[in-house]
Amino acid sequence: MCKTEIKTYSGAPVDYGEVMRYAGAKKTDADLKTLIDDCLTECEKENAVNFAVCFTETPVTVKNDETDLSVFTLKSKNLATALFGAESALIFACTIGIGIDRLIKKYTEIDPVRALVLQALGAERVETFIEVFIKDYEKTRGVKLSPRFSAGYGDLPLDAQKDIFGLLNPQKNLGLTLNDSLMMSPSKSVTAFAAINGDRVNDKCGCENCGKNDCGYRR
Repeated sequence: MCKTEIKTYSGAPVDYGEVMRYAGAKKTDADLKTLIDDCLTECEKENAVNFAVCFTETPVTVKNDETDLSVFTLKSKNLATALFGAESALIFACTIGIGIDRLIKKYTEIDPVRALVLQALGAERVETFIEVFIKDYEKTRGVKLSPRFSAGYGDLPLDAQKDIFGLLNPQKNLGLTLNDSLMMSPSKSVTAFAAINGDRVNDKCGCENCGKNDCGYRR
């Protein structure tokens, strides 16, 4: 059985441009930046952002559109492409916790704009901390990772979440659960695969690996 590790991170600077992009802003807005700062202050006061990640390495073998990860096998042409050329893969699950979900729920009815900004801030926070984790992983292990690839990207079905949860047990390790509709709670959470020293380590973005062209977060 693969060994699962757990790490936590804090203190990553906020990318205001990304928060505004997630919020749907077309240009930099001073009032919006002030609101983001106010939301950040509230998140800090309520301890609403706590990034934690659990992860493991597993051998990987790609043959045609099948990817054998030793612990389970997935059929997906897009995943096979993403992991091609690697002898091992990183599988991880991460979350920033339930706190920001509670704040979003609190403001959804009484202040929808603030709720929207909190949604955007939560998306930016989890993405930023994933990058912190990936850079730390590459530095400490002396490897290079390909852009991450998640269940629901391209032709990899959301059903792959069951395999990831069965392997990493994020419910125990992170308090991260998966419902019958394959949605995660807390909502600002991510599961993903990444090739270790694979053929796509120099790719700058994983979006081109995904056929979902109507995604609002697509770059």
